[in-house]
Amino acid sequence: MITLFGQTYAWSAPEILIGGAIGFGIIALLILILRAASRAGNSAQPLMNEIAWMSHRVQALSEGQERLSGGLSHVSEAQAASQVSMLKLMEARLADVQRQMTEALHGTSTRTARSLGELHQRLETIDKAQEKIEKLSGNVLSLQDILANKQTRGAFGEIQLHDIVSKALPADSYTMQATLPNGRRADCLVHLPKPPGPIVIDAKFPLEPYEALRRAENPRQSHEAAQQLRQALRAHIRAISERYILEGETADGALMFLPSEAVYAELHANFPELVREGFAARVWIVSPTTCMATLNTMRAVLKDARMREQAGAIRKELSLLSQDVDRLGARVGNLDRHFQMAVRDIEEIRISSDKAGKRARRLDNFDFEELAPDATPVLPGRDAGPG
Repeated sequence: MITLFGQTYAWSAPEILIGGAIGFGIIALLILILRAASRAGNSAQPLMNEIAWMSHRVQALSEGQERLSGGLSHVSEAQAASQVSMLKLMEARLADVQRQMTEALHGTSTRTARSLGELHQRLETIDKAQEKIEKLSGNVLSLQDILANKQTRGAFGEIQLHDIVSKALPADSYTMQATLPNGRRADCLVHLPKPPGPIVIDAKFPLEPYEALRRAENPRQSHEAAQQLRQALRAHIRAISERYILEGETADGALMFLPSEAVYAELHANFPELVREGFAARVWIVSPTTCMATLNTMRAVLKDARMREQAGAIRKELSLLSQDVDRLGARVGNLDRHFQMAVRDIEEIRISSDKAGKRARRLDNFDFEELAPDATPVLPGRDAGPG
């Protein structure tokens, strides 16, 4: 860096290079002049003239250099101003871009936060649903375990039967696990009047053949499972008919309760002969839905029987009620007569009160000076007219 005339320039600047070249040329020219002067001393005047001319040229070059320096300074100032303006413009644009980016990022952040919140809520809902599904799956597995064992399956059927019976019938009209005169224990005994008499409901059902029928993968397996189902149901119908239908003790029939609507539908759709065999053996197959309808019919029978049993008591109560109504009518007549007498007494009291009021007003307005000489005074305690 070099400073000239108050301006700082780099060594590679054009004005420095030009000035250096000019200075070098002047120095070389002075050296040549000095050499020529040493060789020709008698030519000093022309040399002085030449030197003066050269000095004038150097001065002219210096002035040109100054003007060039001024122009370069102006260009430098213009360039600096342009750079400042460009920097300000770029800063403004950068600020605008930054603002837009900030707004965009803020909006994106808000939307992202909202989306994350909604996603979190949905995940919570999914988690709850997953928990319910897992719980339901556990319940289904438990139900499968229950139905896989004959004893637990029988208990499951008895519980379902008890729930249906308790909703349809009064508590004193049935007995669960009732012992019959032959020593057999019935799942449910409905105490119907004779006829038809108490009727038994058995809650056991053959599930294994039905499951085998559902799992059959070819016609041969399906045929074998159907045969097993027929044999199991025939044996079950025969056992109910022999154990729970006792002449003179129970109704002339019994109910086989199937806790599964699917098994009931399968029997009526594909095994109608088994249903007919049940009818012939006086064993009626019912599902939860048809059992409820049957129990409602039994409820009507029980209600009618109890009404007949209580018919004498009802007639007695009606007779007593009629007597109570007669006594009530007589007492109402007496009360009516008392009311009529009270009305007459009140009317007579009102008449006497009006007469007393009139006499009081006459006494209040009485003028003793206008009393006639021959007026006959009214004795105390005597009434002038009828009271």
